Amino acid sequence: MIELTILMPCLNEAETLAVCIGRAQRLLALSGITGEVLISDNGSNDGSQEIARNLGARVVECPLRGYGAALQYGIQHAHGTYVLMGDSDDSYHFDTALPLIERLKEGFDVCMGTRLKGTIMPGAMPTLNRYLGNPVLTGIGKLLFRTGISDFHCGMRAFDREKILALGLVTTGMEWATEMVIKAGLSGLKITEVPITLFKDGRNRPPHLRRWRDGWRHLRFMLLHSPFWLFIVPGTVLLGAGTLGSLYVLILTQAQTLPAYDVSRQLVMSCLVVLGTQILFSGLFATLYSHLNGILPADGSFRTSIRRLTLEKLLIASIMLLTAGVAGAIAASCGGATAGGPAQNSMILSFTAITVAIQSAFNGFMLSILFLKTNPPKPCVDE
Repeated sequence: MIELTILMPCLNEAETLAVCIGRAQRLLALSGITGEVLISDNGSNDGSQEIARNLGARVVECPLRGYGAALQYGIQHAHGTYVLMGDSDDSYHFDTALPLIERLKEGFDVCMGTRLKGTIMPGAMPTLNRYLGNPVLTGIGKLLFRTGISDFHCGMRAFDREKILALGLVTTGMEWATEMVIKAGLSGLKITEVPITLFKDGRNRPPHLRRWRDGWRHLRFMLLHSPFWLFIVPGTVLLGAGTLGSLYVLILTQAQTLPAYDVSRQLVMSCLVVLGTQILFSGLFATLYSHLNGILPADGSFRTSIRRLTLEKLLIASIMLLTAGVAGAIAASCGGATAGGPAQNSMILSFTAITVAIQSAFNGFMLSILFLKTNPPKPCVDE
C-alpha cells in the first residue's frame, strides 16, 4: 500500500526536474514512508517526461492545459493515501517537507506550507509580491472565508487525497490553489499550516506566473465565491443608508432646515435605495445559485430561510409598497410638488417606493425560477 504520493505539475522543467525528484526520493528514503513520485506533465516538449521516467518517477500526461488541471489530474491518478504537492522548479525542497506529512498523521485533512511565517530566501519572491500581493490576498481570503491560514497561495501543501477529491474542484488555472483552500474551509475540513522555506527557483527562464493578471484572477475568484461579502453586505449598507437618509432629508425639508429648492440630497438617497435593493437581490440569487450548483457547499439553513421568502409574500409586500408610493405621489402632487419644497421631496420618495415595489415583484419571480425543479435533459437519439 502506498502511503504518500509526491506530486509535481510539470511544463518544460528539464532544468530542475531531476533535482526535485531527487529531493522527493530522499524524503521517502529518510522518513521510511512508502510512496511514489508522480509527475503530471502538461505538454512538455523539452524531454521532461523522459528525465522523470529515467529517475524512477511515474508520469501521467494531463490532456488539459493549466496549472490546476495538471494538479487535479495528478491527484486523480495518485496511488497514495496522502498527497504532497509542490512546484518542480526547486523553489520548494521536498526533503524538508516531513512536518507537513506528520500533521496529516495527527488527524488534519490539509496542511499548508506558509512562506510568510517561514523563511523566504533572497531573490525567491519579488518584493511587491512579498509585502503587498500575498499579504493582501491572504488577508482578503481570511476575511471572506474565516480561515486561519497565513499564506493562501503557498505552492507546497499536503492533504488527504480522498478528502480533496470529494471537494469537486473544477478550475484549471492558477485559481485552483485558491479554490482548494476555500472549499476545504467551507466544507469543514481540518486545516493547519507549517512554516517552510521558499528558495529561489533553479531555472534560467522567467516563471510562468504573471503578477497582475494572476493576482486579479485570484481576487476575482475569491469574491465570486463569497456572494455574502460581494453582494449582500454592500447591498444592505446601501439600502439602509439610503432609507435612513431619505427619511432624514424629508424631516429636514418639512422643518424647512434645507432650502426649498434643494432636492439633490433626496435624489442621491433614492439612488442608494434602488441600487441597494437590486444588489441585495443579486446576492440572494448568487448565493442560492452557488448552493444549488455545488459552487459552494450546501447550506440547509440558508435554503430553509430563503424558501420562506415566497413569491406570494414578496408580491403582497410589493403591492403594499406600490400602493403607498402611488398614494404618496398623489398627495405630493396635490401639495404642489411642481413648485419645489417638501412636496417635491415627497414625490421623489414616493416614486422611489414605486420603483422598489416593481423591482421586488420581478425579483420575486426570478427567485422562484431558481427554485424550480428540473429534470436533466435526455440525449437526443436519431431515428
